Amino acid sequence: MPKPRNMAKSDNNLASITRQAARPKRWDDPLDPAMSDATLDMLMATEPFASMDETAFPASTPLRGILRADTAVREYAAGEIVLRKDDYGTSAFLVLEGEVDVILRPDIDPQLLGRAPRIKKSFIARFAQLWNNNPEPEGWSKKSPRASDNIKGSINKKSGSIYLQDYPQIVSDAKTVALKKGQLFGEISALSRMPRTATVVASTKQARLLEFSWEGLRDIMRFDSALKKQIDKIYRENSLKTFLRHHPLFSHLDESEQVQLCKEAQLENYGEYNWSGSYIRLAKDGDQAIAANEPVIVREGEYSNGIYMISAGFCRVSQKYGNGERTLNYIGAGSAFGYEEIATHWKNPEYEMQSLYTLRSLGYAYLIFIPTASLEKYANRGLSETDFPSSPVGISKSPVPPSDINGDAPSASLMEFMAEHRFFNGTKSMVIDMDRCTRCDDCVRACASTHDGNPRFLRHGPMIDNLMIANACMHCIDPVCMIGCPTGAIHRTSFGGEVVINPATCIGCGTCAANCPYDSIRMVEVRSTEGEFLVDEEYQPIFKATKCDLCVEQVSGPACQNACPHDALSRTDLTQVTSLTQWLKRK
Repeated sequence: MPKPRNMAKSDNNLASITRQAARPKRWDDPLDPAMSDATLDMLMATEPFASMDETAFPASTPLRGILRADTAVREYAAGEIVLRKDDYGTSAFLVLEGEVDVILRPDIDPQLLGRAPRIKKSFIARFAQLWNNNPEPEGWSKKSPRASDNIKGSINKKSGSIYLQDYPQIVSDAKTVALKKGQLFGEISALSRMPRTATVVASTKQARLLEFSWEGLRDIMRFDSALKKQIDKIYRENSLKTFLRHHPLFSHLDESEQVQLCKEAQLENYGEYNWSGSYIRLAKDGDQAIAANEPVIVREGEYSNGIYMISAGFCRVSQKYGNGERTLNYIGAGSAFGYEEIATHWKNPEYEMQSLYTLRSLGYAYLIFIPTASLEKYANRGLSETDFPSSPVGISKSPVPPSDINGDAPSASLMEFMAEHRFFNGTKSMVIDMDRCTRCDDCVRACASTHDGNPRFLRHGPMIDNLMIANACMHCIDPVCMIGCPTGAIHRTSFGGEVVINPATCIGCGTCAANCPYDSIRMVEVRSTEGEFLVDEEYQPIFKATKCDLCVEQVSGPACQNACPHDALSRTDLTQVTSLTQWLKRK
């Protein structure tokens, strides 16, 4: 049946200003495009997949479909590096054949690992941005996406891999652990969005490994409880042991004592893993609603029967004040809570061990509880709280009261503001002193010129007094925006850990934008480099997620901060609140 004339004319007009493009789907970009049915059959007959109940997986996400799209069989020769310590990655590995070595200590020389400095734009390339930028907003070309994780300089161009020359000699004095067929590694870093804790190298002539994308591992764990239990067991045996061994309280213990301490430690978690969703909903109801939904871990005045060591996440430390409470500090991974009370009791046995403060989970927190009896057996009692390692947020020792005479101590109102908005999560937050800001918008123009004419932040955000935290990506310690991304397009760079988006694999689902608690990710309609709106086969616009990438390609760093003529803008590490107060007190 022919189309009505007016509809045909409308289609012609629409076609003249748009260009059709295929809309990406969940599994359009498989980890291994060459995955064959024979390989899938082999994997389905291999443990742990052979024992999994396929009927437990929904029809939309079948086990075989996950293996086809989210796994790849990799082969490594002896001495070939699989993972490098301190890299950020989103993959886990299962040993299919051969062996790999996990190098625990000492660390290998970074040059031997093939590390290279991140490639930055040259002066000429940066200068050329003034006239080479795309004149159309949000121009996008699939053939030339922005580089977000360029590590080509560290890879052997001929083989495509990194090898340790004379590997046996390099590791002759190293502490290593061999992983054999059926063993899993890399899963904790992949799921927690944290850097790799060790370097892993193939140790046999040929090692065949199955690589999981974290999305695939997440989906399998969701529908198979046995794998989830196995990963929990691995964490207790490896990560927990490493965490405790490196803490000054327990670093003096021998191997057998470390093993016994791990058995006596209790693993506890509070809050939701994807805490941003609940936080965003509660934020609409105000601060009291947020505080009411923070799980209490320890309440002020309760008997202190041990210490809590934070392995992941954030906690709020507060104290009674009048008819309510005031926030004294927020603490994160590496911090210990409750040591002061127990240490005081050791020195003065008549002292009644009651908690001086209340500890609450801010979002999701993974904690290690060490009972008092275990502390008495294993802890180094000669330490004071000042001997504890610095925490990524706050401090490990007793909280600093807002009334502290130290001039750098944050005010009570600032602490409450930071805690209520979860700003302690940001390592590179855009802080603007509105008393100095003249609204000239030089920062916005500098950002736009650095990103092909497209600004990547809004000069707008929550305020306290003269201080604004702008809606620009904070490159969080815990980037919850990465949770749920179906393709892994939003990820950390391997070198600096900046959170960036690969536009080539972004399908425009908006999950990252919905998850971001700080309103720092935008969904934009993209155009071709000629200015035409890109649409799918149904003429629906194609969206991509965009955000601040901290100008990873610029030698000089964030363009917004460099462009401010009044020193009104700073990319500040809010995990250390004293750095913010020091910047505010500058002359």
